[in-house]
Amino acid sequence: MIQPNLNQPEPNQPHTTENPPTDQDEKKKGILETIQTLGQTNVPNLESNIYCLTIIGQIEGHIQLPPQNKTTKYEHVIPQLVAAEQNPKIEGIIVVLNTVGGDVEAGLAIAEMIASMSKPTVTLVLGGGHSIGVPIAVASDKSFIAETATMTIHPIRLTGLVIGVPQTFEYLDKMQDRVIRFVTNHSRITEEKFKDLMFKTGELTRDIGTNVIGSDAVRYGLIDKVGGLGDALRELNEMIEKGRQGRDMIQ
Repeated sequence: MIQPNLNQPEPNQPHTTENPPTDQDEKKKGILETIQTLGQTNVPNLESNIYCLTIIGQIEGHIQLPPQNKTTKYEHVIPQLVAAEQNPKIEGIIVVLNTVGGDVEAGLAIAEMIASMSKPTVTLVLGGGHSIGVPIAVASDKSFIAETATMTIHPIRLTGLVIGVPQTFEYLDKMQDRVIRFVTNHSRITEEKFKDLMFKTGELTRDIGTNVIGSDAVRYGLIDKVGGLGDALRELNEMIEKGRQGRDMIQ
């Protein structure tokens, strides 16, 4: 008769001080976390001098959104940008956007961070760069938009309780001015044209504003070029190379 191994833990038995987790347990835990975070077990782990930041879904600010919403949390994005700025191995940053917009102040905070970086930056709008995603899209040194991507430009909106006093409307007006000023300062679009697009009626079903597609965004001066990932990376690498040559000349 074969005696059972009393030292072997049951499959579902919790680990104790007498039965610590093994390397295999830690490996399984790591694989599970990778699947939860990235949706797959293996991703390329190549050393790169370019940092890729994604702005996906709705930009979450001071209010936590429901768990079913796909969100980009600004308190996660800002430390990533700080780390990329400080890391000497990182020579350039590419920001990939497919966002419906979100919190205005959080979006402006991300845009200001990108605009203030000393390293070359390129933004690429894939799918959509709507609402407060517009300032983020134009915040970089060079901006690209896919041919089929769209950008929705509309006035600032507030959700929730609004106190009907003049100060509330003045606050909204000033916030909108901040967005307009940032976009016009970081792109070739004029303030007059941007306001025309923002307050246009008859195009959006439930709102005023304009839905701008690929080449139109370039024609208006909002985005620099129509292109995809290869075009954006080629431009960023050229900017990095020019920066190297400039440093070599100084030395």
